[in-house]
Amino acid sequence: MSKPHILQMGQLPEWDQGPLNDAYQVHRYFDAPDKAAFLAETGPQVRAIATRGDLGASADVIAACPALEIIAVYGVGYDAVDLAACAARDIAVTNTPDVLTDDCADLALGMWLALSRGIVPAEGWARSGDWAAKGGFALQHRACGKRAGILGLGRIGMAVGQRLQGFDMQIAYSARAPKAGCDDWRFIADATALAEQSDVLFVTLAATPATRHIVNAGVLDALGPDGLLVNISRAQNVDETALLDALEQGKLRGAALDVFEGEPKLNPRFTALDNVLLQPHHASGTFETRRAMGQLMRDNLTAHFAGHPLLTQVQ
Repeated sequence: MSKPHILQMGQLPEWDQGPLNDAYQVHRYFDAPDKAAFLAETGPQVRAIATRGDLGASADVIAACPALEIIAVYGVGYDAVDLAACAARDIAVTNTPDVLTDDCADLALGMWLALSRGIVPAEGWARSGDWAAKGGFALQHRACGKRAGILGLGRIGMAVGQRLQGFDMQIAYSARAPKAGCDDWRFIADATALAEQSDVLFVTLAATPATRHIVNAGVLDALGPDGLLVNISRAQNVDETALLDALEQGKLRGAALDVFEGEPKLNPRFTALDNVLLQPHHASGTFETRRAMGQLMRDNLTAHFAGHPLLTQVQ
């Protein structure tokens, strides 16, 4: 029996690559020097696309695969997949939720603590000899007991809130509707109103056309000059120009960011600032989570070709 043909959009860890190669006829899009010619040759055979959340699948790629049945995303975000093109042809889309929730929430809190307490520059102060030569490090701000706003109370937002309870935080959140089991947390639907009631705003919502730049100049003004912003979601949810302006002009105390427009290339304005903590989009970057993500992506493909229900279908 011949193996199903799949299109692989980007590199994956070897623990995923080996099983994919064993189970499927894999066409490596990312290795093709002439991608248009590659798609023209291989596209008609492709029944599935294995992709990463940052790469997705464009309308052109989908159109080049007339036999396409499923797109399996390695990641929780699927905003880079052209969902309209998939819907028009009844192409299933899956992602890998839940398995990365805890690691993303952990990094969000780590970023907040590092930003609040100046952990990164303080480490540099001790390592460089400035501590011995110049004395103690500058005073920082307390982290615990403050007001936290969570913009988007999905799986990751909920996990962030649960962790913040251990820091005696006053928690408010924004979502489409109040969530069950959050009676001790305040529901504030509007992003600007949520920012007004927050000392630190965690951005954890999914990226959709409706959420693009939901954190805009108005939200940042509402957060204020003593406020902190932590983005663990998608770059498009934050207006980077407005954020850079606020950071440079002292309208915001600081920001901790794991995602950026145009990443991995950063706007050089970010690297010139000392009130921003920069991370290389690695919230899910642990051995445990990446193995679980790959397994779930492959399990969805296996279920599809076996005619079984998909485990984590988003469309």
